[in-house]
Amino acid sequence: MGLLLKGGRLLNLETGSLESLDVLVEGSTISRIANSIEADGHEVVGLDGLTILPGFIDMHVHLRQPGFEGKETIATGTRAAARGGYTKVACMPNTRPVLDTPEQMKYVYEVTAREGSCTVLPYGAITKGELGEELTDIAGLRSAGAVAITDDGVGVQSSSLMREAMRIAASLDVPVVIHSEDEDLAKDGCMNEGVVSQRLGLPGIPGLAESAMIARDILLAQETGAHLHVCHISDAWSVELVRWAKSMGLRVTTEVTPHHLLLTESIIDATDGEDANMKVNPPLRAERDRLACLNGLLDGTIDMIATDHAPHTPEEKQRPFRTAPFGFVGLEFAFSVLYTELVEKSGSLPLHELVKKFATNPAEVFNLSGGRVVEGGIADITVVDLEAERVVAPDEFYSKGRNTPFAGQKAKGWTVLTVNEGRITYQA
Repeated sequence: MGLLLKGGRLLNLETGSLESLDVLVEGSTISRIANSIEADGHEVVGLDGLTILPGFIDMHVHLRQPGFEGKETIATGTRAAARGGYTKVACMPNTRPVLDTPEQMKYVYEVTAREGSCTVLPYGAITKGELGEELTDIAGLRSAGAVAITDDGVGVQSSSLMREAMRIAASLDVPVVIHSEDEDLAKDGCMNEGVVSQRLGLPGIPGLAESAMIARDILLAQETGAHLHVCHISDAWSVELVRWAKSMGLRVTTEVTPHHLLLTESIIDATDGEDANMKVNPPLRAERDRLACLNGLLDGTIDMIATDHAPHTPEEKQRPFRTAPFGFVGLEFAFSVLYTELVEKSGSLPLHELVKKFATNPAEVFNLSGGRVVEGGIADITVVDLEAERVVAPDEFYSKGRNTPFAGQKAKGWTVLTVNEGRITYQA
């Protein structure tokens, strides 16, 4: 017996049209898409005109397990992901212990098999313990299922070490994913360096700390032939550097978060720097940077949207701004806030182009299954109600994290059904 999604409207990713089609799932595969499919003993989910999309893919999340289960676990994080329409997430390695061995890759896969509500793709660390001193066994990590390598949370400061990592990664066709931050420039900054940080008396992180590291790693990627993927881009010059790299034919891709597309340092100013729920790394920057990120998304310089879902305990986020940890959560509402702001309100991005940034492009860039709803394809499907409107309500999150600057914001386009490899993982 299969799963029949009946009476929905399937988004055509090429034309942007919504087509009245039924979708039949058998096992983990989409077996048939047609105008009308008979129930014929299948489990039927009536969609009544709701919108059928490919399952979302988030290539940047922090599930915190092992070591920080008070903030999040694989179980709670993937439940949150499914609620937000995600069928695949890639988890960062800055856990304790760090995900820097094949055994740690195996651990993530085993826990996900028991407790997960979506597919989890672990990243392997570039350096042992993310200490920036000695390379990991990159080939061993890849063989054990690492989707790519990264020291996210910290930037690899040694140019020679990163050069060698890229050489090895290029030979294995492993993407190198970078947290771009020159620590000597960033120092002990806690927000964007500029007039707002000066007014509030808070140490700033200059955009140069990001763009300088991106420039270095683009040149290393050019020399080694590695696929370089830039995490959570936030700075105007960084966007320009990636645009240049693409124009030169280099294998350079990037992602942007909802908060760097929609928010600026002005929200920190409005709270007098007293609400650490506004603190993230890279920091919320100036309006010119936000516009550069938005324009980069619109013109294809930025390939995909990632949440950088980074849960913390309420106690941690109640600390003073200087000492509270960086990070926002976002899995449960990322699509909704961006659909509302970019598609509904401004009309700057068509729905099908937004969905490509959430699903199709991540699949293509990282050579993953999914990203499209097609016959014979994997049954990773998200159904959304584009008319439903509600507020972002942290008290209702499935995630353990509540730390978001979007709390209370009204949004449309909420997930009502998520199907991961043929299995219903969320149903409103």
